[in-house]
Amino acid sequence: METKQYINGYCVIENNSVTVNGQQVLNTPGLAFPEFAKQAYQLADAGYPKFFKMDNLSKLAFLAAGLLLKDEVEDGKDNNIALLFANSSSSLDTDTKFQEQINDRDNYYPSPAVFVYTLPNICMGEISIRYKLYTENTFFIFAHFNAEFFAGYAAVLLAANKAEKVLCGWVEFYKDSYKAFIYIVSHEGSTEHTADNITKLYHT
Repeated sequence: METKQYINGYCVIENNSVTVNGQQVLNTPGLAFPEFAKQAYQLADAGYPKFFKMDNLSKLAFLAAGLLLKDEVEDGKDNNIALLFANSSSSLDTDTKFQEQINDRDNYYPSPAVFVYTLPNICMGEISIRYKLYTENTFFIFAHFNAEFFAGYAAVLLAANKAEKVLCGWVEFYKDSYKAFIYIVSHEGSTEHTADNITKLYHT
């Protein structure tokens, strides 16, 4: 018998604005992303100093995830939450910065601190470390946001008892354009986890 899954909460970050479960909690027009991220970090109350060394994609994912997970997890305990993320540009924003360092023959020293973020799934590693998530985690690349994929893959993880909850996310950062849409899905709740409902929240 097929078991339904439900969306328990969601967070959207774009255009210097943070929305959690449909309520805007931060809006700072005109700020560059690094300054905006510092303010959002205070909201997340993550207590993770390494945040300030992350690349922009990881900061974006970490912030959106943290704003949801701070009420979902218990510090000091392992949490049975899988991660399922995707975007369209992979880690291209950081890849470009690293390539620029390689190309600069007059000041040649490619930074290991930049190189470590030249994979998109590193953002999930940072989230997993902070919130002690030791379950499934996978990062996919699609041309566009794919609600059907999230609905189907998360359903499989929960049906197979791979996790009690799944943190799903579209996290896109390239140059000055960014968007994070992250939500939690489980066996209980009121908003059914369907492609239509995911799409509606994504465009909220």
